[in-house]
Amino acid sequence: MDIDVVGEFTALDPELLQLPELSPLALKASPQIADDLFSQWLSLPQTGRLVKSLIDDASSGISISAHGNSCSAISTGINSLPSMFPAGSTPPLSPRSSSGSPRSSKPKTSPSSLGSPLKLVSEPVREAIPQFYFQNGRPPPNGLKEQCLSRINDIFSSHMDGLQVQEFKTVTKEACKLPTFLSSAIFRKIDTGCSGIVTRDAFIRYWVDGNMMTMDTATQIFKILKQSDCNYLTQVDFKPVLLELVATHPGLEFLHGTPEFQERYAETVIYRIFYYISRSGTGRLTLRELKRGNLIAAMQHADEEEDINKVLRYFSYEHFYVIYCKFWELDTDHDFFIDKENLVRYGNHALTYRIVDRIFSQVPRKFTSKVEGKMGYEDFVYFMLSEEDKSCEPSLEYWFKCIDLDGNGVLTRNELQFFYEEQLHRMECMAQEPVLFEDILCQIVDMIAPEKEDYFTLRDLKGCKLSGNFFNILFNLNKFIAFESRDPFLIRQEREDPSLTEWDRFAHREYIRLSMEEDGENASNGSVEVWDESLEAPF
Repeated sequence: MDIDVVGEFTALDPELLQLPELSPLALKASPQIADDLFSQWLSLPQTGRLVKSLIDDASSGISISAHGNSCSAISTGINSLPSMFPAGSTPPLSPRSSSGSPRSSKPKTSPSSLGSPLKLVSEPVREAIPQFYFQNGRPPPNGLKEQCLSRINDIFSSHMDGLQVQEFKTVTKEACKLPTFLSSAIFRKIDTGCSGIVTRDAFIRYWVDGNMMTMDTATQIFKILKQSDCNYLTQVDFKPVLLELVATHPGLEFLHGTPEFQERYAETVIYRIFYYISRSGTGRLTLRELKRGNLIAAMQHADEEEDINKVLRYFSYEHFYVIYCKFWELDTDHDFFIDKENLVRYGNHALTYRIVDRIFSQVPRKFTSKVEGKMGYEDFVYFMLSEEDKSCEPSLEYWFKCIDLDGNGVLTRNELQFFYEEQLHRMECMAQEPVLFEDILCQIVDMIAPEKEDYFTLRDLKGCKLSGNFFNILFNLNKFIAFESRDPFLIRQEREDPSLTEWDRFAHREYIRLSMEEDGENASNGSVEVWDESLEAPF
């Protein structure tokens, strides 16, 4: 940009700047002199007026291109400083073109043709932001949509009038990429009129046009199972899915002749799902909880695995067998309820009366049973899962509430001593060498390493792998003694297969014991006769 300066300055006289004549060597030796020269020039009153004039012109849009005397004044002023540019030391000219004439440069655009310089700086560059929110979900990519439509056309090509529910499994497996035991649930979502038929167009409207195919698997299953007016899942929503699993899975075919145990198996699986995944305690399973849990992977595993007992998470029939047999052993009058005296017998009288009282006070979890002073089957499932695997978070929360007598969120010395007193008395009755509470407390502090030694928080327990033994010390004498004299074989077994949980190992051992009783060994309860009459279990 060419700059037009006011003609007041006809020269930059060194005497005006009060600087002596300088030799090139002196300027080279002291380069700060040039900075001093510029600073003094800026401090002159005339310079201030010049700068103000240029700013006013720029603000008003007046052209400040170099014309007339002002340009010559600058030139004259610069040439009058022989000390700064002596002969032979002037800057080189720009390179010439091949024709010998100076290289032509592009004409410079004046600010007047562009508008105000301030306006140019203040205007941001506008970028096109792609759409990221879609009210009905993100539309599927063209390639994915065409691939899905092609598969749908192949499936429905031989069923132009539509598919019945028993024929819909192929659509669920190949077009939806979901477990086949969800077929009935998907079918009912589409066949809202209960016509018993789902046509190709109806399926496309639901799955493709409804953008179901672009959702992740957890969201797809959540939308398929939930009621239209709810944003959560309940146990009732899972019941049809589990019944279809029982009716169609090859590993559960032996249950077809015993509808009662089909119901019990389905209920047990649902209780286990909500125990581990639904952490709010409201009986509602949210989409976030479903995504954070491992249920989707377990459902896919159950659909692919013919041996249902290999699906250890939720669906194992052996696990159900152990839970139900334990309940039946304790329910001596077979009214399908358990009272305090029944529960005290659990695990060969492993639990103290004080902890059983806390369980029946419904502090850790409110009973679903409507009978006063008794727990139902669902309540027992929650108790048993908590008792046999104290390493999982639901179990830690369950027992923490039991020990926290005042409900203030911390476990104090007095609360621990209250529960340990009964343990100490039991040791004396069993002729075991008693361990004083002070010694036990030191052992617990060393084991848990809480943030503050005065009390224990739930966070302290969740951060320690030995937290299960913390509770066993307080109210389960059998497991406390077993931990103090651990079997080296069990330790090696845990190290060889760390993927198995404490519950998995317990259920495996207990199933073997129960199966041996079922095969004819002396049983200590009346459960064998019941199972012989009602169920032929696979051993």
